[in-house]
Amino acid sequence: MAQPVIEGGVGAGSYSTDAGAKLTSEPTPSIRVRQPLLSEILDRVHRAKNKGDMIKILQEENCEPLQQILQWAYNPTLTSALPPGAPPYVANEAPEGTEHTLLRTEANNLWHFVMVNGKPADPNMQKTIMERTFTRLLEGLHKDEAKLLIAVKDKKLAYNQKEKTGIKGLSIPILQEAFNWDENFKKKNV
Repeated sequence: MAQPVIEGGVGAGSYSTDAGAKLTSEPTPSIRVRQPLLSEILDRVHRAKNKGDMIKILQEENCEPLQQILQWAYNPTLTSALPPGAPPYVANEAPEGTEHTLLRTEANNLWHFVMVNGKPADPNMQKTIMERTFTRLLEGLHKDEAKLLIAVKDKKLAYNQKEKTGIKGLSIPILQEAFNWDENFKKKNV
C-alpha cells in the first residue's frame, strides 16, 4: 500500500497543493501549552518599550493571581503582616516547569500575609505560624517567583534607578488602565 503524500507524488494518498492550502488556510485555535510564571509576565512588562506595550502585556496575561500580587504591591491600603526583607529560606533550584509550586496557584492564600488598613486580614493566624508558612511557600515556588513575592511583600516592585531593582515604568495609572481599576483598586462599573 502506498504511503500518503502531502504534496505532489502519486497514489491514492496524494493530493494537490490547492487541497493542501485549504487544509492550512483555516485559522488554528491558540492553545497554550504552559502558563507563564508571573515573574516571566512581569519581566516582559519590565522590558516593554512603552506604556501601550505594558498595558497590552498585562491585558493579554490578565489573571486573578497577577492582579492579586499587583494589588498587594501597589495598593496603599494593603501592607505586609510579615517582617521586611527576605526570610531565611532555601531557594528552589528545580528547573522551571518541574518540581515547584506556582505563584499562580498559591495566590488565593496570600491574604493570610496581608494587613488591610493596618489590621491583619487573618487575625487568627499566629505570627510565628504565618512566618513559617510564608517561608515554606517561598521554598516551594520557583526561585524567580519567590524573589518576586518577596519584592511584592516589601512593596519593592516600583523601579529603583539607584539599585536597578523593580519593574521599570510600571505604575498605578498603568495598572488602573490595564485592569480597569478605579482609584481604590476596584473594578470600574461593577
